[in-house]
Amino acid sequence: MNEPATTLIGPAGLADLLAGEQPPTLLDVRWSLGGPPGDEEFAKGHLPGAHYVDLDRELAGAPGVAGRHPLPSPAVFQAALRRAGVRADRDVVVYDAATSMSAARAWWLLRWAGHTRVRVLDGGLRAWTEAGLPLSAEEPAEESGDFTVVPGGLPTIDADGAAAWPAAEGPARVLLDVRAGERYRGETEPVDPRAGHIPGALSAPTSDNVDASGRFLPPAELATRFRALGATADTDIAVYCGSGVTAAHTVLALELAGLPATLYPGSWSEWSTDPSRPATTGPNPR
Repeated sequence: MNEPATTLIGPAGLADLLAGEQPPTLLDVRWSLGGPPGDEEFAKGHLPGAHYVDLDRELAGAPGVAGRHPLPSPAVFQAALRRAGVRADRDVVVYDAATSMSAARAWWLLRWAGHTRVRVLDGGLRAWTEAGLPLSAEEPAEESGDFTVVPGGLPTIDADGAAAWPAAEGPARVLLDVRAGERYRGETEPVDPRAGHIPGALSAPTSDNVDASGRFLPPAELATRFRALGATADTDIAVYCGSGVTAAHTVLALELAGLPATLYPGSWSEWSTDPSRPATTGPNPR
């Protein structure tokens, strides 16, 4: 088997793979907070052969004290992947509308579950159509994949781990809050119970990982961006967002920059529901 393919692929490269003898499994994970529903967008047109996977129902557990998008149960996630034809020995490519904000959640979960051959279509469906490549409205038949979910392929922390991360003794540690800057600063909180951020966290909005077209910045630019926040190869890095979705996007951006990172899945939606957890407001201290 070739070296694991675990980051990005462009439209032309994906088109070549789809025309080959062993085409990858395609997962459409279009989603946005507040809609429109991704399955409705999928029905209007998707990459030929793609299967729709629902972020709220299949890439997350039920909302509650663990956050708005806690990790899905392995059984539910595995059933969704097998229905879509995901196999252990077959490449997987995930995509969303453009920015990879939700596609990165599927990428992270597959890596966490032990799949070593998963990539994100950089620029999503928009990049695909801008390249003049076709869409389909055909509903694919259910398949019979064989992939077995084995959690733990990527590291995570819980709320206690996030609380201790910035102040931990030993190697330097950086905790990145990747929500919009105004949410980090506590100026507004449109979704979760309280405004502010985890004490010691630094603001690093996920939207700054991509260019105006929704494609990821070059690895060198990403590395420069994270270096300015103290996130380097000599730093232990952890990431959180509102509910663990866009934080996965920054984990991917960090990997592109050559920097492994740990995800706090519960993120601010878990932290802010616990009144015993402190919240800090204001700009980055650095």
